[in-house]
Amino acid sequence: MKLIVTGGAGFIGSNLILHLHENYPDVEILNIDKLTYASDVSYLTPLKQSRRYHFKKLDLTDRNGVKDAVKSWLPDGVIHLAAESHVDNSIQGPEPFVLSNVVGTFNILEECRQLWIESDRAKPEARFLHVSTDEVYGSLGETGSFTETTPYAPNSPYSATKAGSDMLVRSYHHTFGMNTVITNCSNNYGRHQHDEKLIPTVIRKALAHEPIPVYGKGENVRDWLYVEDHCKALFQIFREGRSGEQYNIGGNNEWKNIELVKQICDILNREEGSGPDGDYANLIEFVTDRLGHDYRYSVDASKVHNELGWEPSQDFDRMLTETVNWYRDRYNS
Repeated sequence: MKLIVTGGAGFIGSNLILHLHENYPDVEILNIDKLTYASDVSYLTPLKQSRRYHFKKLDLTDRNGVKDAVKSWLPDGVIHLAAESHVDNSIQGPEPFVLSNVVGTFNILEECRQLWIESDRAKPEARFLHVSTDEVYGSLGETGSFTETTPYAPNSPYSATKAGSDMLVRSYHHTFGMNTVITNCSNNYGRHQHDEKLIPTVIRKALAHEPIPVYGKGENVRDWLYVEDHCKALFQIFREGRSGEQYNIGGNNEWKNIELVKQICDILNREEGSGPDGDYANLIEFVTDRLGHDYRYSVDASKVHNELGWEPSQDFDRMLTETVNWYRDRYNS
């Protein structure tokens, strides 16, 4: 099987490629990534000598470049992760999010359609898996969870552009009969995440004995999933999910931001030695809340469990400790 993975030098993409390469010897991968600030090809150094892994630096907004890549690789499937994903950056400057998340998705989706459906090399069975976010559903109150039928209500430029890309993929299935699947996942944690995200930021600031910024009062709630569990879900859905369907992927693991930050501080107190004044939590500093900050996300992943048997397998406390130690080693080196 020849796959294209877009955004494969990013957080989830690099973990996915390493997972596929280790566990599926019949899979050959072309990683397409434009190498933004959030990418790091060093994560894939173990595959440097592999004949089953290939890399192409390419911005998906380059339509001709995308066309050339698709026509030369002739993929049996695409797992599309490439996206601008940092909400704060989308508030400061939305345009890159529109270009990457909407135009970029259109370009690779359309080139795959032309290859798989319109050309003399048609592969109607070839699959396009679009990886999205639970943020497209908007915000929840104290109760309830997002299901695949929850109406979209994005509240940031980031989530709005992801919602737009989801709708494009959906339309290609219903209009052209293209074999597409969409996944919407909760917050991931694990190795390779960019420094700007919550968990790496807490660890980095704590180790530098700098204020740990927490928006508002830290009451916002997120559902956390270990990245390797997400990767396993993605490839299982790619292989076994029903065409045209949408699947939520969640950790069933909700935390208030402030409680997660304190948990990380506790791990650092144990693993690194007590922080300033005996506790890294003393560095927590509440800052002005983010514009349009969604209160709570909660994902109902019963569909993927009932249809495909997937469920999170990793213990949160153990994997959070491993994650903290991975960043701790990185920042201390």
